[in-house]
Amino acid sequence: MPLIKRCSWAERSAIEALYHDEEWGWPVHEDRTLYEFLVLEGAQAGLSWRTILEKRAAYREAFCGFDPEAVANFDASALEALMANPGLVRNRLKLQSAVNNARAFLRVQEELGSFDAFIWGFMEGGPHNQVFPSMAALPAQSDVSESLSQALKQRGFSFVGPVICYSFMQAVGMVNDHLEGCFRIDAQPSL
Repeated sequence: MPLIKRCSWAERSAIEALYHDEEWGWPVHEDRTLYEFLVLEGAQAGLSWRTILEKRAAYREAFCGFDPEAVANFDASALEALMANPGLVRNRLKLQSAVNNARAFLRVQEELGSFDAFIWGFMEGGPHNQVFPSMAALPAQSDVSESLSQALKQRGFSFVGPVICYSFMQAVGMVNDHLEGCFRIDAQPSL
């Protein structure tokens, strides 16, 4: 049986391989999942994605299945419970941001009908499918991630700089970046 060739970052662990194969780069249009990735990408800042994947189940439990309505109602005592949860990245600013972003997320839904409509409005022509020769060639941000970052900040979101936004765009399939030779290149997603 032939070996599957993946992007090199996805060959470090089973959890990263599974994420690469089944989620990363595939277009997401369900608002709750979009909120999940917004929280997880903010939590990841400065850490490895593997760390966040390993904590994902704890995040799902602590953040009510990533229900933005429930999280928007978190108060100071709920924040302290999050800070005490060893399954989470216990950074107060990141955890406060997840709550703040739930509130901003709901405002976008109320105004535009869905968060999905808002973010995918930045992707003229659908997902950007890109192939790079090496990890060093993968961009950390783009003009679109800079525009998305500015728009989110104007709407009251935090922990949404252009690098975090680009990682979010990769996670939810707005961009589908792979390295040359990766089996996913032939399985490009569409809108």
